[in-house]
Amino acid sequence: MITDVVLGLSYGDEGKGKVTHHLLKSGEYTHCLRFNGGCNAGHTIYHKGKKFVTHHIPAGVFFGVKSIIGNGCVVNLEQFFSEIEMLEEAGIDTEGLIYIAENAHIITNEHLEEDGGDTHIGTTKRGNGPAYRDKYGRTGMRAQSIPALEPYLVDLYVEFHGSVVEPVVLCEGAQGYGLDVDWGDYPYVTSSHCTTAGALLNGIPAQSIREVYGVAKAYDTYVGAKKFHGTGRVFDLMQQLGDEFGSTTGRPRQCNWMNIREIKKAIDINGVTTVIINKVDVMREVGHWNLRAAENNALFMQLGSEEGWKSYIRRYLDTGELKVLFSESPEEI
Repeated sequence: MITDVVLGLSYGDEGKGKVTHHLLKSGEYTHCLRFNGGCNAGHTIYHKGKKFVTHHIPAGVFFGVKSIIGNGCVVNLEQFFSEIEMLEEAGIDTEGLIYIAENAHIITNEHLEEDGGDTHIGTTKRGNGPAYRDKYGRTGMRAQSIPALEPYLVDLYVEFHGSVVEPVVLCEGAQGYGLDVDWGDYPYVTSSHCTTAGALLNGIPAQSIREVYGVAKAYDTYVGAKKFHGTGRVFDLMQQLGDEFGSTTGRPRQCNWMNIREIKKAIDINGVTTVIINKVDVMREVGHWNLRAAENNALFMQLGSEEGWKSYIRRYLDTGELKVLFSESPEEI
C-alpha cells in the first residue's frame, strides 16, 4: 500500500482542494480518502473551467477515482445526497465512485439543533462538535445503521488490506493544524484530528506513507470568534483581494501575516515532505512582504521584496529534504 497525505498547515482555507485536484491528475491513485471533519469543511476545486465547492465528497470523483468518506469523518445525510445530485447535474459521473466507511458517524438533527446557537468558539453550526462528542461518548450513530446508505458503505480494512491490487491512496484532510483538537489554539479548534496521525486512524498503516503535502497561504486567515485580524487597512485589502470569505459559512476570514514559526511547527509534527504556499499573487497585489514569528504581531519581519520573502521562508523551513513550492494560480500548483 502507498499513501500520500494532503493537509493544512494553518487554520483551514489554505487551498487543499486545489492541491488534491492537481495531484489526482497524475492518474496513479486508486483511492481518494477524506480522513477528518464533516460538512464544516469546504474544498474549492476548479475542474474543466467550472468551480465546485464540496463539503463531504472527496476530489477523486472528478477523475473517476474511488472516493471514500473515512471513519474519521462525520456525515450529514442531507448534505451528502445533495452533493451527489449537484455533481451529477454538473455532468460528473458519480456511479460506483462514492463511498462512506461503515464505521463513520452521522450528524443527526439533534446535533444540528444543539450546535445552532452562538458560542464563544465560533462554530460553523453544522453539528460536527456534538456528533464527535457522541462518537467518543459511545452514544453516536454509525453509517452502517442507516438503510439509505447501504449502497455506499465500505469496510476500510477489506478495501485497503484485502485487495489483490496494491492500493495507492491520496488522503485529503480538512481544516488544518491550527484547528486540530490536540495541536490547535484550544478551545478555538475543530473537533477532529487534522494531522497526518488523523489520516492513519482511517485504516492507513504508518509505513505506507510516501509523501505528506502541507498546504499554506502566503498570509494567514481564520474564521471564528477569537481576535485574529491584523490592525491596519492592509489586512482589509488582503481580505478583499484574496476574496477571503468562508466557503462553508460565508463569513469574512480574518487576515494576518503568515506566522512562519507556526508553519514550521506544523511541518515538523506532520512529517511534511513538500510545502505548497498558495496566493502569492495576492501578496504581490497587497505590495508588502511581511511575516510573523510570534502571536499578536509581537515579532514580525519586513522582508522588502518578493524574492527576499521567498528566500527567508526557504531558509527558515529548510530541513534538508523539504521541497517548498510557491503558487499563484487558483487551479495549478
